[in-house]
Amino acid sequence: MYDPAQLRTFLAVAQTLSFTQAARRLGLRQSTVSQHVRRLEEATGRQLFARDTHRVDLTVDGEAMLGFARTILATHERAAAFFAGTRLRGRLRFGASEDFVLTRLPEILEAFRRDHPEVELELSVELSGTLHQRLAAGRLDLVLAKRRVDDTHGELVWRDTLAWIGAPRLRIDPDRPVPLVLFPPPGITRARALEVLEEHGRSWRVACTSASLSGLIAAARAGLGVMAHSRGLIPPGLVPLPARAGLPDLGGVDFVLSHGRRPGGAQEAADALTAAILAGADRLVRGTGMPGPVDGRGDA
Repeated sequence: MYDPAQLRTFLAVAQTLSFTQAARRLGLRQSTVSQHVRRLEEATGRQLFARDTHRVDLTVDGEAMLGFARTILATHERAAAFFAGTRLRGRLRFGASEDFVLTRLPEILEAFRRDHPEVELELSVELSGTLHQRLAAGRLDLVLAKRRVDDTHGELVWRDTLAWIGAPRLRIDPDRPVPLVLFPPPGITRARALEVLEEHGRSWRVACTSASLSGLIAAARAGLGVMAHSRGLIPPGLVPLPARAGLPDLGGVDFVLSHGRRPGGAQEAADALTAAILAGADRLVRGTGMPGPVDGRGDA
């Protein structure tokens, strides 16, 4: 009933909230992306996206289609693999940043292991900067991590905005240094937080440093200080600081998939896991808030 190519296009638009970014991810013309979405909307008889020249948003029916699209595509891929008679094998060294500790990434990995039981999956959880370094050194095959919005490496999964977050009752004294809860170097959010504070002449002090997201969350919940964190992945018990806190804007951050260079089974397994993550990427943020706008995302 529904064309898998159109469903893949729908998921790409739903995850990036951008026809332009979806076209880049899929290697299609933007007009083709628009055509796929239009034909899927005609097939369902429902409007899946509310869009104008400035923004793209999922409708209620679009939200419902997310689950159906993932299920249909997963079934399609399993059937194709079964009748092709091929099974992936080999060792896959996958790195995920600390940001995903509290998300539904384990569900995606569980499904991947179920579909590819002969792939030896080795997971590393580190800071994004560390993962990119290990990938460049050939110690990882695939990485899901953050990058700065002005970087170009990796395949964009989604774009988010950064926010200052803290305990609900936390108040920032404008006359005292900003207490910071930080990842250690080479943390990307750490570097960005220090940059913007320095640029705006705000003094700061380190209230807590931890390489563990759980450690940072505990310190922030205790009211020790503020964190720079992805708005779409805000942990329970923490909230964005209001504008009256007077902290400078942090800008955006990209979440990307980056591949190493290993021939054979590892590359095939990395490609399969990439497809699984892209198909379920909306589940990594949905429920804690969707990512913020992508520049030019409404140019359908």
